[in-house]
Amino acid sequence: MKNKKGSSTKSFEQSLRRLESIVDQLESAELPLEESLKIYEEGIALSKACMETLTRAELKLRTLSKDVEGTFRLTNSEGTED
Repeated sequence: MKNKKGSSTKSFEQSLRRLESIVDQLESAELPLEESLKIYEEGIALSKACMETLTRAELKLRTLSKDVEGTFRLTNSEGTED
């Protein structure tokens, strides 16, 4: 699947697995500096994408509602207050 910018999009789980692999590679300290920097940058991008996915998911589960007195309350997907 391609996104609007033309790059491949990965599922959250795929991105997380790749991020874990990058961390393992960087912790091993066996890569040359250039390769380490390259995968570090990839890891930062994946981390950002995962956080954005989690934030969107959380927003879907939470909603701001107004009660009969006009007070706004943050509720979860079941309608109970957080």
